[in-house]
Amino acid sequence: MAQILRVSNLVDTRSRRLRVLNETEPPAKDKSDRPHHPPWIRAKLPSGKTYFELRQRVHALGLHTVCESASCPNLGECWNEKSLTIMILGGLCTRSCKFCDVPTGKPLPPDPDEPARVAAILSELALAHTVITCVTRDDLPDGGAAHWAATIRAVKQRCPDMVLEALTSDFKGDTAAVDVVLQAGPDVFAHNLETVPRLAREVRVQASVERSLRVLAHAKQRGALTKSGLMLGLGEAPDEIRDVMRLLRQAGVDILTLGQYLRPSRQHLSVERHLPPEEFEQLKQEALAMGFAHVESGPLVRSSYHASNQHDLVAARRSAAKQPGQA
Repeated sequence: MAQILRVSNLVDTRSRRLRVLNETEPPAKDKSDRPHHPPWIRAKLPSGKTYFELRQRVHALGLHTVCESASCPNLGECWNEKSLTIMILGGLCTRSCKFCDVPTGKPLPPDPDEPARVAAILSELALAHTVITCVTRDDLPDGGAAHWAATIRAVKQRCPDMVLEALTSDFKGDTAAVDVVLQAGPDVFAHNLETVPRLAREVRVQASVERSLRVLAHAKQRGALTKSGLMLGLGEAPDEIRDVMRLLRQAGVDILTLGQYLRPSRQHLSVERHLPPEEFEQLKQEALAMGFAHVESGPLVRSSYHASNQHDLVAARRSAAKQPGQA
């Protein structure tokens, strides 16, 4: 095992203050300059033996996680449950979305040994459900689809019973690239819309709602169990939230996540409103009434937060596929 897990030429992109490669590091800010959150936004600080052991193992394998790179508020809670979201294709993104804390830069070529390392750690953790995501790789002709497929197959080989969710980029709308990922057999195909159409250009500078919906609809037409997520609190109106949920249902999306946007730094988009927990619950009930099979909705919900709650949905789908006469 040690022979295939050797890592070299790593670029550490886990610093919260590293936004763009070679960018001058800004001075430390006074605590009073940090955004203030309402009382219902309370996350556990990373601590404990399990957290530090998992952190050491992730770094030893030279892996990136969106938990660290995107400064996820649930890092402490999830890692103490040995639940993490590995981020493949490197730690530098080719896009510069104004909500995201993952640094932008010129990434290295995909590491051909990464799929084996991802499979190794997931096998060690023996999880029932995991989410793998990626940086967007607009520099690659296939957007990283072949690397995605290699990673999914490596994980499936080591962890055949684990539910694997692939949270991908939009591949610039290239449905052939989407097919490459789907042919590798992820249990859930996920791609986040992030916000309502009116705010899309400001929030996701190099993406579009129409392209993302086409990608999700294509995956659904190919028979995938599909998932998408929205961040709320960026200035969207309540009716805009309902309208975009309907668009996602029209695209055939099965699973929806709704969470509060939290500003990673003063260089990111401002939080226009903190939605209270009861509003998230109301939106959840409305989404379920629209026909979503599963909805996670709450201030600290993220794409992979409590993703294992979807395990029964995937298990039922697997069982149905094994029945005589079923595809």
